[in-house]
Amino acid sequence: MDTIIRKTTDPDAFVLACEILKSGGLVAFPTETVYGLGGDGMSSDSSMKIYAAKGRPSDNPLIIHISEMSDVEKLASEISDRARTLMEAFWPGPLTVILKKRPEVPDTTTGGLDTVAIRMPSHPDAARLIRESGVLIAAPSANTSGRPSPTLAKHVIEDMTGRIDMILDGGPVGIGIESTIVDMTGEKPVILRPGFITKKDLEAVLGEVEIDKAIIEPDPNLRPKAPGMKYTHYAPSGKLTIIEDSKDSSAITDAVTARINAEIARCEASGIKAAILTTEDRKNLYKCENIITLGDSGAGATVAARLYGALRECDDIRAEEIYSESFDRDELGFSIMNRLLKAAGHRVITV
Repeated sequence: MDTIIRKTTDPDAFVLACEILKSGGLVAFPTETVYGLGGDGMSSDSSMKIYAAKGRPSDNPLIIHISEMSDVEKLASEISDRARTLMEAFWPGPLTVILKKRPEVPDTTTGGLDTVAIRMPSHPDAARLIRESGVLIAAPSANTSGRPSPTLAKHVIEDMTGRIDMILDGGPVGIGIESTIVDMTGEKPVILRPGFITKKDLEAVLGEVEIDKAIIEPDPNLRPKAPGMKYTHYAPSGKLTIIEDSKDSSAITDAVTARINAEIARCEASGIKAAILTTEDRKNLYKCENIITLGDSGAGATVAARLYGALRECDDIRAEEIYSESFDRDELGFSIMNRLLKAAGHRVITV
């Protein structure tokens, strides 16, 4: 398959993209979180093409992206007053809401579940594509399954060229981690995936909000309520290990720094190509040829925006072993650590 690549500023870009979506094809496009891989969410065939292009398990539900609040009525059979309050507070934006689905929504799109995941993106290119195509777009992240999610069009090109019909290049995205997912089908709202919109943000609107216990700590006896969370995600090719202090997991102590430097020295002595993930204000504490920075330690948003790009940089330099500091687990830091721990396969050394 020849993949068309167009800048979103090209005059014919959206005309082509809309034609492809309406004919059942796949188009990758920027959102405010990460790049999405879009197809017609109301078409079983298009959904199956998405799973095939990504190499994604078919029990991993797809999020349907909309451009108008009225589109929710086409997808959901039950919409509570609290769900409407939540959507009105955070849409358009990086929030996905889980509701009971209408029978018209294909089971292939929802991973066989009786619920549907819905999001209204705030990125102008995403909103335009949904609106002008008239398609309710099912769109997971535009990467092959398991790899770090794409925050630049070049990441999509690496993974999806030859697999999909078109890639819309809208430049770098802003947030850098996927949307927060909230299940609104039960008695209490439940966070199924942490994201840029935090528990504190949600509780300011809804009152008490729970977090799915299975995403807080790995436990073989607990199955995440969001099926996608049970799979390995975001992983670089090299072995990623997080080093943290046993007394305070978010504190970057002298012991943490010393252990990372010791691991790097061991790698260099053995001829193993290694890399360090740290922040701009701490990079001078380390002795390593490959130091990849994740923004500023005092600004979680900069770390989130850089995380997936940094993991892909590790692949670019063919790092065999990667050592990362831990990050604060409060609010946005919880979302960052969720992604980092999954990328590491929960491989953590405490010192």
